[in-house]
Amino acid sequence: MSYRNRTAAFASVAALAGSAVLLAAPLARANVVSVNYQCQTPIGAKSAVSPIDIKGVRSGSGYRLTMSWQKGVSSSPVELGKGAMNPSAEIKLGGADNGTVSVTGPANQAAIPANTPIKINDLTGTYTPKKTGKVTFTPGVLTIKALGTTTTCTPSNNPGPALTLDVTAAGGGGSSGGTGGTGTTGSTGSLPQTGPDDSAIALGTLGGTVLLAGAAGALWITRRNQTARR
Repeated sequence: MSYRNRTAAFASVAALAGSAVLLAAPLARANVVSVNYQCQTPIGAKSAVSPIDIKGVRSGSGYRLTMSWQKGVSSSPVELGKGAMNPSAEIKLGGADNGTVSVTGPANQAAIPANTPIKINDLTGTYTPKKTGKVTFTPGVLTIKALGTTTTCTPSNNPGPALTLDVTAAGGGGSSGGTGGTGTTGSTGSLPQTGPDDSAIALGTLGGTVLLAGAAGALWITRRNQTARR
């Protein structure tokens, strides 16, 4: 094999290895899920459907979660003045971890007219992994407090996970062996920036660099031997 052909072959192997590392690296998966809420309000039962997405951003040893509603839920028979409504919710954990994460947000920043679907502001909270592995995040119960009353909205349609993350427990906690769904069929959500993408690129670059360095060494030794024979 000629010098030029050997160089091309080594470069191809390095590129393929780098691609393999990228494909094997864990990624976050985000879905927008439709949640059918059944709400118990001070004036009786109400229902509402809203698409919801959950995003996760790496923050220290955990993740900062943001839960967003695309449509309003429930309503009030009277106008809710600015700051009168305070929402909170739970995000259910599944897969390698379990339990719930509480998310909260600011009160309404503008008055909400009577008999108008209440738009929930983005709610945020912090999740610190207790287990290592794939963890799913699914919308849970929504609570709305306003004018001294409490409305509780419970998902009735068993929505699937809105987010799946590959996480590592602080302190190296072991995996529980559970697995969470990572399918993205029908997803309209954007992938959150949680770190694995950057790590994958770094690993891919490292793999390619190591192989290229090995190839360069082999070529140098080959050329050196040829020179010695001459």
